[in-house]
Formats: sequence, C-alpha cells, structure tokens
Amino acid sequence: MTRILAIDDEITTQLLLQDLLESEGHEVLIAEDGQQGWELTLTHRPNLIVCDWMMPQIDGLELCRRIKAEPELEAVFFILLTARENLDDRVRGLDAGADDFISKPIETEELLARVRAGLRLNHLNNQLSRSLQELQAAQAQLVHSEKMSSLGRLVAGIAHEINNPISFIYGNLTYVNEYTSTLSSLVRDVAENPNFSREHFLEQLEDLDINFIVKDIKNVVSSMKDGAERIREIVVSLQEFSSNDRAGLQKIDVCHSLDLALSILEHRCRDKVSDFTLEIVKNYVELPKIEGYASSLNQVFLGLIDNAIDAVTEAAKTRGDRWQPKVLIQTCQTPDNWVEVIISDNGNGIQDRIRDKIFDPFFTTKPVGKGKGLGLSIGYQIVVQQHGGQLEYRSQPELGTQFFVRLPLKPNIVEAKPISTR
Repeated sequence: MTRILAIDDEITTQLLLQDLLESEGHEVLIAEDGQQGWELTLTHRPNLIVCDWMMPQIDGLELCRRIKAEPELEAVFFILLTARENLDDRVRGLDAGADDFISKPIETEELLARVRAGLRLNHLNNQLSRSLQELQAAQAQLVHSEKMSSLGRLVAGIAHEINNPISFIYGNLTYVNEYTSTLSSLVRDVAENPNFSREHFLEQLEDLDINFIVKDIKNVVSSMKDGAERIREIVVSLQEFSSNDRAGLQKIDVCHSLDLALSILEHRCRDKVSDFTLEIVKNYVELPKIEGYASSLNQVFLGLIDNAIDAVTEAAKTRGDRWQPKVLIQTCQTPDNWVEVIISDNGNGIQDRIRDKIFDPFFTTKPVGKGKGLGLSIGYQIVVQQHGGQLEYRSQPELGTQFFVRLPLKPNIVEAKPISTR
C-alpha cells in the first residue's frame, strides 16, 4: 500500500484529501502545519506528499526544500497546493524541488490523476534507485574480482621468483652444515687432545682438502647473499606498494614507479618468450616529481608493462627466428610541462576492428580466466579522471603498440575516489 502525506492547515481541505485518497486505497497521513509534516516525513517516509503552500511555522516552499535536500527523501513526489497562478511563483516552486502543482479550489479528478502520475514516477524512481545500487554493487564486485585476479597472477609470479633463491639457499645449507660440522669436529679434537701435534693437524687439514672447503664456503655464502638480496628487493618493493596505498596524495618520481613495477615483474622480464629472450629497454630522462596517488599510478604502469609482455609473448608463437621480442619504456617532459611515459612493444598490434573498444569495460582479447577486461578501463579512469591526464595509444598490425601516459605536474585533485568502470 502506498503512503501519502497530506499537509494543510485547513480542516476542510484535510478531510477532503483524506477522503479522496483513502477511497483510492492509499494509506493517508495528515499534518496540520509544515513542522508536523516534516516530522511525519522523517518518521514514515511517504511515497507522495500533497502540501499547501501557505502555512504557519514552515510553509510548503521551505518544507519542499528540506525534503529534497535529504538524499533518502529526494525521490518523494511533492505536489504543492496553491491558489497562486503567477508564473514567477510556479518557477519558485520548481526551483525549490516541487514536482507538480494543484490549484485551489481542488478539482477531484485532477487531484487523483496527478496523484496517480506522481506515484508512477515515485515507483519508477525507486526502481531506478534500487537498480543503480545493484549495478554499483555488481560493479564493485567485478572491480574487486579483477584486482584479485591480477593479484593472484602477481602473487604466483612473485612466489616463483622468491622460490628460486630460497631453494638455492636451502640447498646450499646442506654444504654449509657439512663444512661447519667437519671444521667444528677438527677444532674440538685440537682443543680436547693435549697430544694433538702440529704435524697431525696439518695432515688432518690435507685430508679435509681445506683449500677447497675455504674456497667453496666463500662461493656458497656469496651466492646465498645474492639470493637473500633478491628476496629483500622483492619484499621492499611490495612494502612500498603497500605503504603507497595508505599514503594518499604525494610527490611521485615517475621513473621510480616504473622501476618498481619492473622489479615486481622481473620474473616475467627474465623468462624466455617461447625460444626468444625478452629484451626490456629503459630510456629515461630526468623528470620533475608530479603530484598524485602513487598506488594508483603504480597499478597503471604495472598493468601496461604486463600487457606489453603479454603482447610479445603472443606474437612469439608465429614469429620467425630473427625476430627479437622487445618492450621499450621511455619518459620525457612535454613542451607544456607534462610528464609523458611511453610503453611500446613489437607484438602483433591491435586490430582495426577492436581499436574503439580497448578502453571499454569488460572487453578483453585474453583467454578466459586471464582477467575480466577491466584493466585498461580502470587504468583510463586512474589517469584521466583521477589525475586529469591522458591515456592514448598508437598501433600498427604486426608492428606493435605504443601506450602514452601523460600526467600534469599538479593535477586538480580534490580527493581519491574509488575506481569504477567507465
């Protein structure tokens, strides 16, 4: 049952409205003035309000403004009762948020017709509001799913990258343990045996091949240190990504952000592409720091470089022996003092038939299970909408693709907003 609130300071009008509206099967609430009408609106959330313009305390115009200013009440259909036929008065009512007008004295058929029309609009508004909420929830879920999918692939790669030095360190611990046990045993014999002679000590050292042990220990420890340094590098990179996510608006070294993305993707950069060795070329120039959200821009650079590696990986399936897979990362400062990053690959390029779709949400050329087609759409919003920059591309079939990220030094950013599909 729909709920209608009738507000009028005249008892005859109250009774008329109540009788007419209840005869149509509506639940009717009655208020004698604007203040009581405001309180009943907050308490009962009516679908439609019929309100007199001229009332004590709070008049209909002011009540309408209050109601329409509340996000939870703005969908309520508001009809002003008025004897005013002046165009300026009607304009004032519309500016205050009124949805319709009924002139006094009230014509019964007109009132019921306008109430029916108002309730239809209120129902449609409520449906649209619910649909919008459902779409926003689905959108948030899809964006979260895309991030989790990307995170899953990233974690798998990092786990593989960390596993190599850990396996090497773990394997070498056997030799370190063996060498230290052997040397510890010799030292214990020397300490506990008062008759242990220098000649016997030298014989023991010769039997142990001490020169080999000393040399091998140095090599093993050096290799273990290299592995530990690589693990530390990965952990520091991940910590920086995490801390950037909490840091908010800050000064950003774009070249450092690119290196951070490359560090996390190093397992992909070093992998062979089919029978080819991938070449990553950096051509940086010194740039001023820009103002923005480091975590979001890191996400963009990581995604674009990852896509470039995907492009040359796919191209490697059909290229000849003389082809060299290559990803080129360049930076420069434009004449209008913007920072520009160009990420190029020599893959298969983008086909003409899909050129207008690559920034569309959910569009992807990748196999099922490798993302939801939101990466470039989210990247577009981060660069263009969140940072006031530009994200464009050029591509030639069979020759490759270039993505251009242009960022102002100090964009007009109010606050970081959740990224959604465009």
